[in-house]
Amino acid sequence: MSSSFFQSSEQYELDCQHLHNYLSGNGAINYQRLVEMFVYRNSHEFKFICQTYSALYGQNVLHVVSNIQRNNPFARAAYLRMIEPRERDAEIVRNSLFGNGSSVNLNTLIEIACSRPSSELQCIKQAYRSRYNSDLEQDVTTKINSGFKEILMAVLKSCRNYSGKVDMSMAMCDAKTLYEAVESGRSVDQKNIISLLSQRNSGQVKAILLSYKQLYGNEFSKSIKQSKCGQFGKELRIVIRCIQNPERFFAKQLRMKNADAREILIRIVITRSEIDIKDINRAFATKTGSSLENLIRREFNNNKDKTNDIVAGILVGLVNRN
Repeated sequence: MSSSFFQSSEQYELDCQHLHNYLSGNGAINYQRLVEMFVYRNSHEFKFICQTYSALYGQNVLHVVSNIQRNNPFARAAYLRMIEPRERDAEIVRNSLFGNGSSVNLNTLIEIACSRPSSELQCIKQAYRSRYNSDLEQDVTTKINSGFKEILMAVLKSCRNYSGKVDMSMAMCDAKTLYEAVESGRSVDQKNIISLLSQRNSGQVKAILLSYKQLYGNEFSKSIKQSKCGQFGKELRIVIRCIQNPERFFAKQLRMKNADAREILIRIVITRSEIDIKDINRAFATKTGSSLENLIRREFNNNKDKTNDIVAGILVGLVNRN
């Protein structure tokens, strides 16, 4: 067995020791080491860390941090970093549907359903069924009463068609179909738009939107804003913008004054850290003149609370990591 395997194993044991010292309150806590662990480890390595923690301490570390994450921002950040991404997203979706009594967190639901590639969304749906013995599409149908239901159902159905390359010829034809649906009659043809969205995966939808701009000189989202689309147009525009420019969608979420601002900040930085966090940072700076690092430090500015310092260090590290 190679020396690199033993070095990695020893490293995971050290990571577990630092994490256990924090969680148990026993032993010296190396705060910088905790920050580095949650900035630089990847999802594959976190699997080994979870296995090693269980072997060393006889506990499921995900259960440990999950039990305290509601009132501990470090535990929340740790949980989101360590859990398998598809399991994490399935849980986020579940909480958006059922975590706040009778109300649904539509922004969070849109965030997951519309920013993930179709192949990932299909895996999230499978994880959702496995974890909760329930069908995501059926739960969305049951819980959402607004016009978003039709649009989100179309997106959820579309991920069944996640395989295959982008077809630009088809995208051009579909762009013309969208134009006709919006511009040809006195009212927008909602049925045709929903039908199209439900049959094209996320990559193909992006190609359609690109083709639309090439053909007609403006974004489809602006066309539906200017037309007679009403509430349907307003809701469709939000979904389309999230699919087409997720970095702008996330930047807008981070700019909103919200009671869940801290949760939104932790969730977005962690879930997008290996995807497009730098693009989100640029989009945020364009609108605010400030950086995500400044936002993080303002949110977790409490010199007396080492937990806040750890979380700020992790989030800033993820934003700035090369």
